[in-house]
Amino acid sequence: MGCMGESQAGIGLGRDAFLEIRVELVDSDPAIWRQLEIRSTMTLDQVHRVLQTAFDWEDMHLHRFTALEPFVRLRPVDGEIPDDLQWLPKQECLDPDDRAEEDLSLAQLFVLGSGVAFYEYDFGDSWLHRLEMVSQRPADEGAPPARLVDGARRGPLEDSGGLPGYEEVMDALADSSHHDHDEYSAWVADMTGSTEPFDPAFLDIADVNWSLAELF
Repeated sequence: MGCMGESQAGIGLGRDAFLEIRVELVDSDPAIWRQLEIRSTMTLDQVHRVLQTAFDWEDMHLHRFTALEPFVRLRPVDGEIPDDLQWLPKQECLDPDDRAEEDLSLAQLFVLGSGVAFYEYDFGDSWLHRLEMVSQRPADEGAPPARLVDGARRGPLEDSGGLPGYEEVMDALADSSHHDHDEYSAWVADMTGSTEPFDPAFLDIADVNWSLAELF
């Protein structure tokens, strides 16, 4: 078995550029989002590292990219259900139709999704990110390959049980009379390595950009 190569899929795209993309955690309320500038030729394994950094994930779990929303039932086209393609790390490709994320660029993924794509991290908690291309411009020589332009709220904590679980943790932290307040406070302190109050609205763009610069 293994990944199908992109040469087999017949995918290609032209010039180098910077893509401005909005990445939002699907169904987050208030919205957890990032506005990023990413070089169009960056391969999906590199984009994975950018998204991990931008949302302060710790790369502890499996992930995948898709051109179509993965949990929406596909409609037949000419009587057939379209392939629900996914791009994974090469070593994780198990099915014949799985694609290697190392072989596809961000721009190519957007072509397949008509300007929209999806990134799922942690198949248990299922943190689904929607990527939408907002604009593009010619690449600047010497510019960093990825940069955070704007955003809102810190990324959820690892292993917090998806959005419902994370919201439950945040509710308990915000209410000292909550029956799980002490337990969740201790858990958050253990996860973050800090006893400082956890602020879900906090986002340090300069710090994220420093970390992104360290990636490449």
